[in-house]
Amino acid sequence: MRQLSFAKGHGAKNDFVIVLDRHGVSPLSEEDVRFVCDRHVGVGGDGLLRVIKAAHVCGWDGDPHLWFMDYRNADGSLAEMCGNGLRVFARFLQEEDLIAENTITIATRAGARQVVLRGDGLIQVEMGPARISPEEASVSVSGETRPAVAVNVGNPHAVTFVDGATLAGLDLRSAPGVGPADLFPDGTNVEFVHVLGEHDIAMRVHERGVGETMACGTGMVAAVAAVDARNGAAGGAYTVRVPGGVLTVELGNGLAWLTGPAVIVARGEVTLPDRR
Repeated sequence: MRQLSFAKGHGAKNDFVIVLDRHGVSPLSEEDVRFVCDRHVGVGGDGLLRVIKAAHVCGWDGDPHLWFMDYRNADGSLAEMCGNGLRVFARFLQEEDLIAENTITIATRAGARQVVLRGDGLIQVEMGPARISPEEASVSVSGETRPAVAVNVGNPHAVTFVDGATLAGLDLRSAPGVGPADLFPDGTNVEFVHVLGEHDIAMRVHERGVGETMACGTGMVAAVAAVDARNGAAGGAYTVRVPGGVLTVELGNGLAWLTGPAVIVARGEVTLPDRR
């Protein structure tokens, strides 16, 4: 049996297990991640954040001194980017005294991202550009197929628009169907968006490799990008209401910024089963 020290945190109830592995000496297998994220037998979480120096990450060719967010979905698969996870990651670095400044850069599989730990307790993270595909997508759920907008925020998204009653009644216990297949070769996150006002939306999301989550940072950015495109691409700040809370997405100068809470709620040790 193996012991693993961990912290547990969440950003708008999108929750993560955090593991400090500064020098990359304790890699976790997909099986390990699935066990730790299992809410019945492990710690429980929508994903796992391994805190590692970028110098020890295979394929990273940027600044080796940065902290790297090695993010895994709850099913053990790698993910390129996670906006809520990035805020939780930054909060962990702050509480563990692993950073000295309030404005930092964190490395991710989607590139380096700037993070600002604000004095009001909220954390603002640069999400990079949100790129909308010219190819129309589709989403199928509850026996109905809807047109969707394909958006890339460092990871793939399919955004579809629904009314309020439909949003509330969606059954997202299983993954929606998406198409065309060549547009999403590695699967995709799916956002269902109800427009409340010109800069105000409500949404739910089914995350690739996880299931429905209470919030999804990249999903919120993708949803806002799709809405903003319908509004004439004027940019500005949008209020985004998800089951886990209310956050802000701001578009401008080709970049998206996500602002919201992040808290560390527990620390401890978990016993991992022996590897087969």
